[in-house]
Amino acid sequence: MRRYSPGMSDPGPPRVFVYGTLLPGERNAHVAARGFTVRPATLRGFTLHHLHPEGYPALSPGPADAAVRGAVLTYDPPAWEAALPCLDDLEGLHDSPPLYTRQLASLQVDGGEDLTAWVYVYARADRLRAPGASVVPSGDWRDVPDRDQPGADGR
Repeated sequence: MRRYSPGMSDPGPPRVFVYGTLLPGERNAHVAARGFTVRPATLRGFTLHHLHPEGYPALSPGPADAAVRGAVLTYDPPAWEAALPCLDDLEGLHDSPPLYTRQLASLQVDGGEDLTAWVYVYARADRLRAPGASVVPSGDWRDVPDRDQPGADGR
């Protein structure tokens, strides 16, 4: 899996897999902006966690048979250039230490097509072992009952 680093010359595909507050209809969907198509998709080999009191999900590498449900947003190039800095900011990519990292991953779009897309992976593994971090058994953020309650950091 290739990880984004500042100054990369190849920006990768204009696609991002979203699995939590950026999903259409969720509280941060507006950050994703416009100029994209949405397709339901599954990311395998990752585990989805719910963080409380933060109120947002965290994605971490998991067993090969683990699956996370979400959507792939495919942007037209000008919209991608406009949306990507906003997405990176929301995900704390440039925080010190970073909250998430952006990595390329393979996923499967409903219907069977395999795609490569960017995905935000939680970067603070120690937090996932602390109280208030729970695995979402279904792998679908929309199954979390209190997901619409933003945490203290407003994410």
